[in-house]
Amino acid sequence: MRALILALALAGCGATAQAPGRDLDWISGYWLACEGGETAESWIGAGRGVLLGTNLSDGGYEFLRIAENGEGGVSYYSMPAGRSPPTAFALISNADQRAVFENLAHDFPQRIIYERDGDVMVARIEGPMDGRVELMEWRFTRAVPDSRCA
Repeated sequence: MRALILALALAGCGATAQAPGRDLDWISGYWLACEGGETAESWIGAGRGVLLGTNLSDGGYEFLRIAENGEGGVSYYSMPAGRSPPTAFALISNADQRAVFENLAHDFPQRIIYERDGDVMVARIEGPMDGRVELMEWRFTRAVPDSRCA
């Protein structure tokens, strides 16, 4: 009986529950958008359940994180110019390499959307601004780390 219990315990050591953020690993990599200025986004951490990102553009920088939110779900955390505390956007939809994060209490943006098709990833932010719905969109292509727009 002790041998059976030991065997079951050892078998359980290798089995881990899938971390909630792992099904967003398709975001990982180095992404470059060259329309209307240069924007680079880099995501690391695939396979770990947490993705860490940076966004560098002509207008500044932003620290990003996709991780469990302590409420059983996953959130996208944004820190423009490194400001703390981060703003959280809850994952409300994730299917077919399209993820939607939302925070209706935030001014702008209220929604962040990532959608990938092969080596192209579109990132969009949207929400109310000056009494109307506005959006901004970046079309990223997979790039070699630290590459620049021509």
